[in-house]
Amino acid sequence: MKDFLTSQFGVSLILAVVVVGAMLGAVAYCIYFERKISAWIQDRYGPNRVGPLGLLQPIADGLKFLFKEDVIPSHVDKVLFIVAPAILFVVAFVGFAAIPWGGRLLIGDNIVDVQVAKPDIGLLYILGVASMGVYGVVLGGWASNNKYSFYGAIRATAQMLSYEIPMGVCILVVVLTMGTLRLEDITLQQTEYWLGWIPKWNLFLHPIAFVILFITALAEANRTPFDVAEAEQELVGGYHTEYSALKFGMFFLGEYAHMITSSAFISVLFLGGWHLPWIPWTQPDAVSLFAVIVKMLVLGGKVTFFIFVIMWIRWTLLRFRFDQVMQLAWKRLIPVTLALFVLATVLVYFGKERSPLWALSGNAIVLAAMLAASASARSPITGRQKNLPAIESRQVRFGVGGL
Repeated sequence: MKDFLTSQFGVSLILAVVVVGAMLGAVAYCIYFERKISAWIQDRYGPNRVGPLGLLQPIADGLKFLFKEDVIPSHVDKVLFIVAPAILFVVAFVGFAAIPWGGRLLIGDNIVDVQVAKPDIGLLYILGVASMGVYGVVLGGWASNNKYSFYGAIRATAQMLSYEIPMGVCILVVVLTMGTLRLEDITLQQTEYWLGWIPKWNLFLHPIAFVILFITALAEANRTPFDVAEAEQELVGGYHTEYSALKFGMFFLGEYAHMITSSAFISVLFLGGWHLPWIPWTQPDAVSLFAVIVKMLVLGGKVTFFIFVIMWIRWTLLRFRFDQVMQLAWKRLIPVTLALFVLATVLVYFGKERSPLWALSGNAIVLAAMLAASASARSPITGRQKNLPAIESRQVRFGVGGL
């Protein structure tokens, strides 16, 4: 038994149980922090009644979802109606397996990786798993047999498929720069230093790709300002209009789980994962149990920061119009990410892919071109789509001096 628990398979199995348990607890308390952050921004108290400081509020919410009447309308496709939220919930969780959570651990004479799985195509695995989330949304809208739900599902599908393109190109920039698809190798390469003290994080090489990847993560999770798939003023409740009780809650739990996985993924690609500069316990050669715990806390802190920013954005920015969401993807982000991909290719050709001077200079050129194109193509903001008919003037409609 001891040999099994100290083997790579045993450590991976224990880590999977620990991480899933931690994510389930974090998902539940993300709802609490969402309500607290919104209260702080709006100068309110937020949850403060159930338990000390309202910390038991997520448990009360979970019990409410669990004991509410689970209504399944007679007109829905019952099998798909039940399966859809489960797909979205499960898919949001399985992506964590390829995340390197804590470097390497020394157990006796064995050194094991604190990672559930080490696929050679770790990046592609996470992309493939994340792209399956659209099935839960589509099936939920289709099976509801409700036009509002179906419209919301089609919106979500178009949005998620559109933003997967710039997301994939940003990841290709990292792949070209690092020369590998393994997330643990990408993390290790970022533990080195320029000039002996500047960490070789990809954030300092391709900051524009970092920002765009974060934007696409918001769109993939249907978070504000990209939550047009559930715009109440147009679609009542979007693809989950017909859902109630626990199945309704699973859509939102899946959304928060997606936020956690996306935040960990971005941290690994651009912020060194579990690495923190100048801290001895977060260096690759630190393989003690205490060092592993510190590394996991460091990665957890980065994930918490991104989740806070995502929630901050929700209560700060207004929701985009759907045509603006599509224009941002196809006319703005995709051309910029393609330019970054060409830049990364050129840098690899000349052997300068890890040179901050050349990479940042190229990013500055791309940013300048992007700003110049935006300034030259400026169009008046009217709040109306361009293909809508012109609004009749009051004089033409009512006559001069009319109402």
